[in-house]
Amino acid sequence: MNRPVRDMLQTIDIEATLAYMADELKPRLALNPIMIGVHTGGVWVASRLHRALDLIEPAGTLDISFYRDDFTRVGVNPQVKTSNLPVNLDGRHVILVDDVLHTGRTVRAALNEIFDYGRPASVVLAVLICRDGRELPVEAQVIGHTLKLGKGEHIKLVGPEPLSLVIQRVAD
Repeated sequence: MNRPVRDMLQTIDIEATLAYMADELKPRLALNPIMIGVHTGGVWVASRLHRALDLIEPAGTLDISFYRDDFTRVGVNPQVKTSNLPVNLDGRHVILVDDVLHTGRTVRAALNEIFDYGRPASVVLAVLICRDGRELPVEAQVIGHTLKLGKGEHIKLVGPEPLSLVIQRVAD
């Protein structure tokens, strides 16, 4: 089961995937959205999409460390980065970008933080990789690739230049 996923990673062209995602997002540009990336991989993907879409307003960044519901399991010393939302979110359309959608908990935490900054008109979720293992009812509207991974396997985006995907094994 590990072999097919690893083989599939070899065939994923990240540049082509980002171009596809940008094309999927283009119809939403009429709403003048703000793009927000989740640290760290989501920021890398958002930055690339932001450039591809030639958005005028700067992209925002979110660090959801203190919004996670598994904060105590992650540890008391998470790698905390600052969030930066350069515009007021009230009534704005948001494109929330992350690298991998897995359990849905990162997206839940990101939404909690976004709503602490304001009440957006809408939020569209765009992810480079959507994988199995959802624990919360979270669904992306724009997906680069969908993967099914084996038990104990995780996929990680490595970057920022060049971007690449790796499979990691974790103890069960």
